[in-house]
Amino acid sequence: MKTADIASLLLLGALWGASFLFMRMGADQFGSMALAGMRAIGAAICFLPLLASRERLAEMRTHWRSITVVGLANSALPFALFSYAAQSLPAGVSAISDAIAPLLVAASGWMWLGEKLDATRASGLLIGLTGVVWLIAGSAGFGGGGGTGWALAACVGANVCYTFGAHYSQRRVRTVSPLTVAVGSQIVAAVALLPFTVWLWPAKMPGVPAWLAMFGLAAACTSLAYVLFYRLMARIGSTQTLAVLYLIPVFGVLWGLLFLHEPVTLAMAGGCVVILLGVALTTGLVRPRKPTGNAKAVACEQT
Repeated sequence: MKTADIASLLLLGALWGASFLFMRMGADQFGSMALAGMRAIGAAICFLPLLASRERLAEMRTHWRSITVVGLANSALPFALFSYAAQSLPAGVSAISDAIAPLLVAASGWMWLGEKLDATRASGLLIGLTGVVWLIAGSAGFGGGGGTGWALAACVGANVCYTFGAHYSQRRVRTVSPLTVAVGSQIVAAVALLPFTVWLWPAKMPGVPAWLAMFGLAAACTSLAYVLFYRLMARIGSTQTLAVLYLIPVFGVLWGLLFLHEPVTLAMAGGCVVILLGVALTTGLVRPRKPTGNAKAVACEQT
């Protein structure tokens, strides 16, 4: 990759990692549904200039049903679930949990869609799920008062939505421009969350820091991040662009540590390392080296 592409990839990881920081900063004052709605509405407004393209509008009219499903699964529901989790979980824990989406995609593809898993991907799946259990084991229970257990369950639910959205997109909107899907899905999310935003608007107006967090979440972590993501997809391909999945937890933990003074616990550090190792094996980013011809010959001689 060129230096500019590496810088864009790092910026994208920093932005998506910062989304958990901003949700943590704004969720208590806005409430989960109002924050999720304002995020989608703000992102949709930022995307409005892109609707000037007649080709994009034609694609949206043709594929509006599929784009609606993608918007609900990939934006509206995850926004609400992660915002709910942000009321109880540190930003770093939510960011680490976001890394399980590739594991769920691989597992669901194997169990329900007949996709094959070789030994490396299967072992990566088991390793990654072990890291998830490690991370969850360090949380509080599911008792009353909205403990972190329910918040972690919300994070898992958000990743289940991403999993469904990934499989659905692969089958229904593969031929549609990715930027059209991004713009359309944010408009769908904004429309879907608008009634809840109005109904559950906080009685006390949120403070300036919460508003700044919301604007950062909508403009930088959603609209700008999507533009960067699809630009990288076009320049360096999907495989290299998806390396951003390994940067999100790192930046999420870093921003939480720097700006919210969140401690990095053993469960967070250990779970993060194990989950990322599992994701690396499952997605094929890391594969064991095959023995060379000389190594095979030595092995034969030893037997």
